[in-house]
Amino acid sequence: MTDMTATGADNTGISRQNTAELVARGLRKRYAAERRFMWYGRAAIFVALSFLVLLVISVGYQGWSAVLQTTILIPVELPAEKISPSGERTEQELRSADYSGMIKEALREMFPEVTKRREKRTLYDLASPGAAFELRDMVMENPDMVGQTVELWLTASDDIDQLIKGAIDRTLPEESRVVKDNQLVWVDRLLAENRLETHFNTRFFSAGDSREPEMAGIWGAVLGSFFTLVVTLVLAFPLGILTAIYLEEFAPKNRWTDLIEVNINNLAAVPSIIFGLLGLAVFLQVFGLPRSAPIAGGVVLALMTLPTIIIAGRASLKSVPPSIREAALGVGASRLQTVTHHVLPLAMPGMLTGSIIGMAQALGETAPLIMIGMVAFIVDLPTSPFDPSTVLPVQIYIWADSPERAFVERTSAGIIVLLVFLIIMNLSAVMLRKRFEKRW
Repeated sequence: MTDMTATGADNTGISRQNTAELVARGLRKRYAAERRFMWYGRAAIFVALSFLVLLVISVGYQGWSAVLQTTILIPVELPAEKISPSGERTEQELRSADYSGMIKEALREMFPEVTKRREKRTLYDLASPGAAFELRDMVMENPDMVGQTVELWLTASDDIDQLIKGAIDRTLPEESRVVKDNQLVWVDRLLAENRLETHFNTRFFSAGDSREPEMAGIWGAVLGSFFTLVVTLVLAFPLGILTAIYLEEFAPKNRWTDLIEVNINNLAAVPSIIFGLLGLAVFLQVFGLPRSAPIAGGVVLALMTLPTIIIAGRASLKSVPPSIREAALGVGASRLQTVTHHVLPLAMPGMLTGSIIGMAQALGETAPLIMIGMVAFIVDLPTSPFDPSTVLPVQIYIWADSPERAFVERTSAGIIVLLVFLIIMNLSAVMLRKRFEKRW
């Protein structure tokens, strides 16, 4: 009997030991799986950040040179008889003078050995075609220059600019590069005489688009994006917020409101180009909104952004504890007063965050705006939502489709500007959420 009792106790101890080992082994497996999962998450974050850093470095490396522009110091003679034959120096005379011919004559005097017609055309390619407009603006700003010979820094052509920046390999055979051998000789001479320098390119941040890459700027697209987003915000924000409040706080719960909710969620997943087709068919052809104008683009983007704002608004209203509503109703407040004075102020930070994210999405859209004609070549700066314009993503698309080498750096620089705006808008959303969010 004693032996049987001892044997049973031994078996019980062994069983308990085996159970403890099994439990410990299971815990080790679970902890190991948890550690692996954590490392998988860290690896995913590292890969994502690596690709992001690679993208930023690649775009920055190609686009930083767009903020620099090569210029040539040219002694230009401004004869009064050619600029203002009447001697009155009227605005019409100053505007219509042949400034391009004066620049060409100045280049010929700088290089008198160039006598053949073909070589002269190559010589004229040292300066940008837009240099004539620069000279015209200088004369109109300071008419006292008329009748004098003045040395002016004028913009070099895009090929010379790329050569100075190192984008064109001068060691290649002449037939393999756009800059000819005689141009290389002239460039070396200008460099030796300190007549060729690289300056900060203010035009890139202050001008509109141009066929000449050295004269192209981003400011017209920035203004177009600004007017478009203003129209989008004015239309989408109040409509989205009011719709979210009604559906969440006042609408009866029936199959009709369920159908509306399902369709709102479906609209959030509709491809953006569908909204562009809607804008083309309805807003342009039926309502007659001006093509290529921010007012049309803003209406289209407002429709596209509405579902995002409504969904974010409803989620923010749901996050407010029911006790807030019950307390307000308990002291005699109406449903409207409860929502207006108690629920909405607490939900507004989340609504603003969702609205900013929706606006950031609208800022980066291209396809719907191409459908309504905002891909047009626009030189003049827009002054209102009704003026023809383009937007930043479409401007980047236009430059990326251009064959000139100098447009590559401007495309990358435009991407950097767009990324800066997107980062600012997303940071604003995060800061608003952190600043005003309340946890219950």
